[in-house]
Amino acid sequence: MINIDTSAVLLGFAIGVPMSVLFFWGLNWGMQRALVSPHPGRLLVLSFFVRLVLLLAVGFGLTALNGTLWALAGYMIAYIIVRVVTVIRAEIKPKTAAAEQEGV
Repeated sequence: MINIDTSAVLLGFAIGVPMSVLFFWGLNWGMQRALVSPHPGRLLVLSFFVRLVLLLAVGFGLTALNGTLWALAGYMIAYIIVRVVTVIRAEIKPKTAAAEQEGV
């Protein structure tokens, strides 16, 4: 039987939620800047690598400090949940007055 270290999973989840929110906030920030930038590719690649390094560094640090992979499991679960919520929220767009006039 597998012994699940629930305290490690909860620790990973508790650290994973704010890190994932920060990751997707950085994505939003980078996209907004890229849309008005003369070189959007450079900005997006830089934003991606900064966000990726930060997310992975915290995940690996959490695993190293805790000494078990259960913390990483909680961290990944938090990332997936925040990602699903972010995608669902991004798809829901309120109708604007212009869209109603155009029949969209």
